[in-house]
Amino acid sequence: MIRPVLQNEEFLADVRAADVNDVHFRLWWLGQSGFLVQWRGSHWLLDPYLSDSLTEKYAATDKPHVRMTERVVDPSALDFIDVVTSSHNHTDHLDGETLRPLLRANRGLRIVVPEANCQFVSDRLGIDPQLPLGVRESESVVIGDFTLTAVPAAHEKLRPEYAGYVVQFGPWAIYHSGDTLIYDGMAARLRKFAIDVALLPINGRAPERRVAGNLNAREAVALAKEIGARLVIPCHYGMFTFNTADPCEFTETAEAIGQPYRVLRCGERWDSRSLGEGRSATPPQPIKRGQP
Repeated sequence: MIRPVLQNEEFLADVRAADVNDVHFRLWWLGQSGFLVQWRGSHWLLDPYLSDSLTEKYAATDKPHVRMTERVVDPSALDFIDVVTSSHNHTDHLDGETLRPLLRANRGLRIVVPEANCQFVSDRLGIDPQLPLGVRESESVVIGDFTLTAVPAAHEKLRPEYAGYVVQFGPWAIYHSGDTLIYDGMAARLRKFAIDVALLPINGRAPERRVAGNLNAREAVALAKEIGARLVIPCHYGMFTFNTADPCEFTETAEAIGQPYRVLRCGERWDSRSLGEGRSATPPQPIKRGQP
């Protein structure tokens, strides 16, 4: 089994050491589509999956979820999280065994989800239906110094239960696509945000897996190039043996078309200093809700 480059106490020590009050941000890949984003003392979790719930659920079935990579950290140890997102209701993006410990460890934690999923999230986590902060397509919520805007995602089909998120803070913009394929108008919609870093799945589509599909490596790189992302980081691979991809195709494609990229190991930190300064993007102003 793959061991994360930083794990447990070493991972937590790296997060603490990196927490400095400068213009730059840091992010860590947590495996699958999960990322930790840190900027000026704030910490956001994007679609974290930090349990063995799927391996246990499917162990005695014809679709076993055999884990490839060890868990980075126990979610109960992450007692400094301000916001957690879920892009849709699949367990590797909305995991009760990850989110319930996070809620216990972080008083006042905000959970951002597609508005269509609020009741489902409430039921899965056993929380007040008013607690999840639901966002609709093209709507933004402002939480502290961060603005999060929901953009459509096509997890095979465009539906209100699927979303990607653009997160803007200071001069930076991150795009976390959730699970998606490319759809008409997608690139034009995203170009308006002047994306610095795109976090995109590369596991692709294979009918024999019997799960909804995603971008493959070539498509992820092409999308990053088309939206003008300054950097693309691949995700959604290396977690389960039946639904993974080789990042070599991703790197070869990126180099062939001149798209800047970075492939992270699970538990590894990336720092925005490698990009120099942010671009201070000013996207169209949709409706804004939440804390000023």
